[in-house]
Amino acid sequence: MQLTNKTVLITGGASGIGKIMVRLCLERKAKVIIWDINQTGIDNTIAEFKNLGEISGFAVDVSNPIQIEETAQKVKQEIGFVDVIINNAGIIVGKYFHEHSSNEIDKTMAINANAPMYITKAFLSDMLQKNTGYICNIASSGGLISNPKMAVYVASKWSLIGWSDSLRVEMKQLKKNIKVTTIMPYYINTGMFDGVKSSKIKILEPEAASLTIIKAIEKNKKMVTIPGYLYRFVKIGQATMSINFFDWFAGSALGIYKTMDAFTGRKK
Repeated sequence: MQLTNKTVLITGGASGIGKIMVRLCLERKAKVIIWDINQTGIDNTIAEFKNLGEISGFAVDVSNPIQIEETAQKVKQEIGFVDVIINNAGIIVGKYFHEHSSNEIDKTMAINANAPMYITKAFLSDMLQKNTGYICNIASSGGLISNPKMAVYVASKWSLIGWSDSLRVEMKQLKKNIKVTTIMPYYINTGMFDGVKSSKIKILEPEAASLTIIKAIEKNKKMVTIPGYLYRFVKIGQATMSINFFDWFAGSALGIYKTMDAFTGRKK
């Protein structure tokens, strides 16, 4: 997918890797639409990048399906056809499952798992009619491996991975020219995972991770882990090791099960 002159919608585009991807797409001469819950963040991002190209923004709470549908209609009326969707918005509540409130569970699933489906559905009929489009879903390596103190987050990302790649297969089965990429990054140093400690696997830098995602879209990649070896490592480990041995390997040898011990998350 060449991004030049394409219209790209990025959720969570006013901060973190979303904001970096906004800039990278503008540098590639794409027209960029930001969806974010933070109007001030949208305004600041537009002001910072407006000299790079055509950029617009809409304040929307993607946990609300009605807002998603209404904002999608505004986009279609005011801007037109969306060529590329990057479902990037996400949240995490870092605590043991029994400590979660019902609202925290609902919100996490609504934003991380349900919103990408609702957003894609809002634009997919137009893509099907034109027989062109691209959907990139930012999941997580947490969708591949169990991890304490992020059980609900992990559940939401497992869900996203399953839906995203199923959608890819559906488009292939229907012989539609609509591509789907599923991205599964390790922890990214954006503030969202402040306090996370990872000694064996390096925490990702936002610029490099964002560039990997944009290049994955340009190369029509199907499933991408960052770093690249994670997918095979996890799948092979789970296939060949007993559960107890894999728990020891992931938990003790690699320290993955302890990464969330000092988690604080982004400060409000």
